[in-house]
Amino acid sequence: MGQMSAHTAVHVIVNCKAGRMAAVEARDELASLLRAVYPDGKLHFATDGTNVTKLAREAVQHGATLIVAAGGDGTLNAVASVLVGTDSILGVLPLGTLNHFGRDLGIPVEMAAAIENLKSGSEVAIDVGEVNGRIFLNNSGLGLYPEIVRRPEERQTRGESKWIAAAFATIRSLRHYQRLTLQVTAGGKKFARRTSMVFLGNNDYSIEGLRIGTRTRLDAGILCLYITGETSALKLIGLSVSALLGILPENKNYDKILTEDLCIRSRHRTLNVTIDGEVIRLAPPLHCRVLPKALRVLVPSKER
Repeated sequence: MGQMSAHTAVHVIVNCKAGRMAAVEARDELASLLRAVYPDGKLHFATDGTNVTKLAREAVQHGATLIVAAGGDGTLNAVASVLVGTDSILGVLPLGTLNHFGRDLGIPVEMAAAIENLKSGSEVAIDVGEVNGRIFLNNSGLGLYPEIVRRPEERQTRGESKWIAAAFATIRSLRHYQRLTLQVTAGGKKFARRTSMVFLGNNDYSIEGLRIGTRTRLDAGILCLYITGETSALKLIGLSVSALLGILPENKNYDKILTEDLCIRSRHRTLNVTIDGEVIRLAPPLHCRVLPKALRVLVPSKER
């Protein structure tokens, strides 16, 4: 870990659809706070994910030493996918709903504090996951995960709030879910599994108790695979509840495997796969691996 020095070229890419950034007043506030830290920084406002990726590529081409992603986990993924393997450093302004990645890095949620971290933070190298060439910072999933992600988006287009849409989507997904028959090679093991849920994390995820959905480190060089057995919708609900109560190890309805790489085969021509919350279709086999310390990122300095 190293303390950051002044950057000669700073580009900030803001997703205008993230959180309150849709409001002009919020963008003006963000611009003012950024100018106080980096007066010569380049500020870009993107209207969709495609523009985020394009702007990140242009920033790298222009020799940016620090490229800041301001938005939710999807925005961070879009920028990080461009920066992996380059000398550019990722800065994080968490403006989404859940902000999994920023939370695990210890990035402050409050905007002014997160911007201050861009100046006073330290650089670390972290791992990223990869599925068939697609980078993920947090996790990837099959089965119920893509359905639970996709259905709220459909309901939100009809005007429902994000949380109400998510609740209805989860219930509907559990009622209509379909099991997948998969062949998995991971951690030196090869097995067949009829499953409703596959979760693949970048580093070891806790799915128990108060630390559910969090990681203590992002540089262990491993992927974390959770895969359920064949079970009913009712038992899947029980599995979720047991995780929240912190008693998941007593529930034998899933396997957990830590591995550097794995392969998932299926008879389906394509599968719905989540990549940091975005649903895409990929053709199996799914080749998954960890890229150790492939991304440079700013985190709060321990010296502060």
